[in-house]
Amino acid sequence: MTETTTDWYGPDAATFGDRVAAAREKAGMSQGQLARRIGVKKSTLVGWEQDLSEPRANRLSTLSGLLNVSMSWLLTGEGDELSAPSADTLGESMADIARELRALREDLRSQAERAGRLEKALRRLAADQEPA
Repeated sequence: MTETTTDWYGPDAATFGDRVAAAREKAGMSQGQLARRIGVKKSTLVGWEQDLSEPRANRLSTLSGLLNVSMSWLLTGEGDELSAPSADTLGESMADIARELRALREDLRSQAERAGRLEKALRRLAADQEPA
């Protein structure tokens, strides 16, 4: 499997939190440092990086400015703000783990879609069997 730089942080491969964490690391800041510079608690930033919440527009603007990436890239992953980490940067075993995680994420997304289709079919059948 060949890694491409255009989709490493793209909408199908990474979340908002993944992109925030990657841009923060590229900028050489810890979570605490970035949180202080934005004016939020570290736990708030951790929530963003773990996709438990998202910043409001004013914080998003500040965040993108401090990380030197566009707001659009943070939200969608579209564009080429950051390139994929190289195997030299990650180390070969880390690159293998990252590839496996990406594949697992894709498998989980596919399984979730399948479960949704099955649930919809089951609801249709249940509705058809209800007495009129």
